[in-house]
Amino acid sequence: MSATARDATLPGDPPGGRRAVLVWSIGVAVYFVAVIFRTSLGVAGLDAADRFHVGASALSTFSILQLLVYAGMQIPVGLLVDRLGTKKVLSIGALLFTIGQLGFAFSPSYGTALASRALLGCGDAMTFISVLRLGTRWFPARRGPMIAQLAGLVGMAGNLVSTLVLARLLHGIGWTPAFAGSALAGAVVLALTLLFLKDHPEGMEPEPSPHRGAAYVRGQIAAAWREPGTRLGLWVHFTTQFPAMVFLLLWGLPFLVEAQGLSRATAGELLTLVVLSNMVIGLVYGQIVARHHAARLPLALGTVGATALLWAATLAYPGRHAPMWLLLVLCAVLGACGPASMLGFDFARPANPPERQGTASGITNMGGFIASMTTLFAIGVLLDATGDDYTVAFGSVFVLQALGVSQILRLRGRAARRERERLISSRIETVHVPA
Repeated sequence: MSATARDATLPGDPPGGRRAVLVWSIGVAVYFVAVIFRTSLGVAGLDAADRFHVGASALSTFSILQLLVYAGMQIPVGLLVDRLGTKKVLSIGALLFTIGQLGFAFSPSYGTALASRALLGCGDAMTFISVLRLGTRWFPARRGPMIAQLAGLVGMAGNLVSTLVLARLLHGIGWTPAFAGSALAGAVVLALTLLFLKDHPEGMEPEPSPHRGAAYVRGQIAAAWREPGTRLGLWVHFTTQFPAMVFLLLWGLPFLVEAQGLSRATAGELLTLVVLSNMVIGLVYGQIVARHHAARLPLALGTVGATALLWAATLAYPGRHAPMWLLLVLCAVLGACGPASMLGFDFARPANPPERQGTASGITNMGGFIASMTTLFAIGVLLDATGDDYTVAFGSVFVLQALGVSQILRLRGRAARRERERLISSRIETVHVPA
């Protein structure tokens, strides 16, 4: 990007440093708590079915509605972040997901529980894009891939808290105390955000962008969508994220307990393995992409291929239950799905100028959640239709993977050419325009 274009949005590259880490850590803490609340149903799915007297399809509706709200909010949230800044959007998000978690704790019926999960999904939707924007405002651009992977890693740590801590609280002190007690974490991060979070370093304020009405909003969305890199980012996110998301968010525990005959404790340990694998692989992927930008697509497609292979081997295993070693490998490979989905943002980021980063990130982030929502619904319907045949139900994973890979292969050439053109153009302008 030219010096002029860069200066029009953010005067100079952010310096990073200790203060950047502290401010960014507050934003990431909000995302961390949001992920705990988002994934809390994954360890409480069987309990929720008993508490609200619902079957597989109705149970999946909890997560589907939550993800439907999340996915539908991504573009509006991206526009809000570009317009209002990170602090305001994160504060609203923390307030909403805390109220949603409290409502879920005290819900007396299936309907009120659904409404609470929808509110939680709305607040959750405001966190990740805000954290990505916070990273671009406080850290140098060259740190972008690693900062994004670290944010995803912290999110997976939230998943780990759900798996290890919330699950034990749920079976120790009961439904209402466990969910209501966890909501206190939301109040804490809301207070930290209001008191200490800053949108950007002092003296590095972006140029004010006056509101231009609906036409401006449509133009932002259209401009971001026209970029092949944005669409490629969406499909990378779509294809890579959902197998692990579906497994951790709802159907992993029932699959391991009911289809594979494991105890809840053993199943919980395997879910923990997915999270730990995600955290380790996230660091590896971040380092690789920071050093070798061209590795983005091979890493994404390799993750999809490995995931499909392990699911096929598990579902097609001739015995009554897959052996433990195979389940261990499956869960370890599922851990790569989250880091691979983060690569989608590394396609969208260089394709869009700073003033469109929130909008482009919102479009990209929709991909995996649309895929997750579709698969959650398909698995629930197929389980009810086939009398809990998990082999048939989880076969829906391959359909969405095939769709996503076809779109990635279709867009990769155009996105690469456009990225090269933007890079060459920015270098030429930087030579002719003084910084």
